Amino acid sequence: MSRVLVTGAAGAVGQVLLDELAGAGTQTLATDIRTPAALSDGIKFELMDVRGDEVERVIATFRPEVIVHLASIVSPTRAMTREFAHQVDVMGTRKVLDAALAHGVRRLVVTSSGAAYGYHADNPVPLSESDPVRGNPEFAYSDHKRQVEEMLAEARSLHPELEQVVLRVGTVLGGGLENQITELFHRPRLIAVRGSDSPFVFIWTRDLARILLRAAGEGPAGIFNVCGDGALTVREIAEALGKPVLNLPVWLLKAALAVARPIKLSRYGPEQVRFLQYRPVLDNSALKNVFGYSPELTSRETFELWRKAAGL
Repeated sequence: MSRVLVTGAAGAVGQVLLDELAGAGTQTLATDIRTPAALSDGIKFELMDVRGDEVERVIATFRPEVIVHLASIVSPTRAMTREFAHQVDVMGTRKVLDAALAHGVRRLVVTSSGAAYGYHADNPVPLSESDPVRGNPEFAYSDHKRQVEEMLAEARSLHPELEQVVLRVGTVLGGGLENQITELFHRPRLIAVRGSDSPFVFIWTRDLARILLRAAGEGPAGIFNVCGDGALTVREIAEALGKPVLNLPVWLLKAALAVARPIKLSRYGPEQVRFLQYRPVLDNSALKNVFGYSPELTSRETFELWRKAAGL
């Protein structure tokens, strides 16, 4: 792990990972479309848009042994098109993968997501790494992660010389971190789908950064679910926040969203009900027993850390 290149280094996870890499004395090049808020001593930075031709140039020049690919659209803005997200998530990964193969990179570490499994009524509970990846076409992030995983699977077959560590990550939380999921928790009341527990699994940013550090170093190659132990139902989250739960039947919630989105009262449509109804619950046994990392914080402890930092 003497030379590591990180994409998406200015994000919340990237910033914590850079600290871990600096502490390990790793020669690191951080890349992103904006400069990270803080760069530890010894960390170099270069502007790089994963959609652009500079991916090839930067990787060819730095010659990393390991690439940690974090760049992805996790929380799109209202104005962002799906095509733009696809260019970053899928085509950006293609550019990084092709450059890694062209320039003899030894290992590629990619943050996928539990969303790659998709939101399906017949998902096993919990999901293990051998379960099929069936990301929903109606959810851009889920669909793009599925496409990325299919791309990586093909590369593993055609180019076994490039080691891969694929991390299917649960919802990432840390002090001060905000995303599409935490947006739900800030609302006056939480929405629950009648008949569904809507479980959430969380991973602490620092735990994820340490997992990425191990993946870039001595950890084994492979595919691993990443989350803290346990899960929290939407009702348990509401209780921790001291907020009421609006428990709605599926038909009513779909009807309300069908009316609200066209008149811009909601950014979500009826298809979004599946996001709450069939949330993927990840089994982290392989992370602990094969990869060799046990998260310091459980899902509940990670949520509590975020809740207190958010003042809720």
